[in-house]
Amino acid sequence: MHTFRVIIVLLLMVSLPMTGKAAPVTAAKADKCPVCGMFVAKYPDFLAQVIFADGSHVLFDGAKDMFKYYLNIKKYQAAKDLSDIAFIYVMDYYSMTPIDGRKAWYVIGSDVFGPMGRELMPFVQKADAAEFMKDHFGKKLIRFDEVTPDLIKGLD
Repeated sequence: MHTFRVIIVLLLMVSLPMTGKAAPVTAAKADKCPVCGMFVAKYPDFLAQVIFADGSHVLFDGAKDMFKYYLNIKKYQAAKDLSDIAFIYVMDYYSMTPIDGRKAWYVIGSDVFGPMGRELMPFVQKADAAEFMKDHFGKKLIRFDEVTPDLIKGLD
């Protein structure tokens, strides 16, 4: 029996990515945003996600609701802390691929709306964000750590 367990552990180790980075989650039809209650699979172009170190995750219908959750995590999940978060993914607006939310550039105040109205539009490249700002009348370009509760409240 011991040999069987060793084989299973080895198989799991070989099958896991060695990057130390959890892969983005694909939204299932029943997944709901914990902030607004919307079904997130309907909005794959705006999908944002928080993945915890324990492997659990939460999905959002946009970066704005992800930030509402992040900035007040105890309101939505009392058992979790920010230190429990392993990865944050947001959808790059131009490439429609998941990117590291903590490294993304965000445009606020544009004429492009998400599922919940005014939205933070994420980009992996600063140049893409600047081009989007120009093309869509964006008001400000910010980084993850510059997002505040007041800024989010101003988008609602």
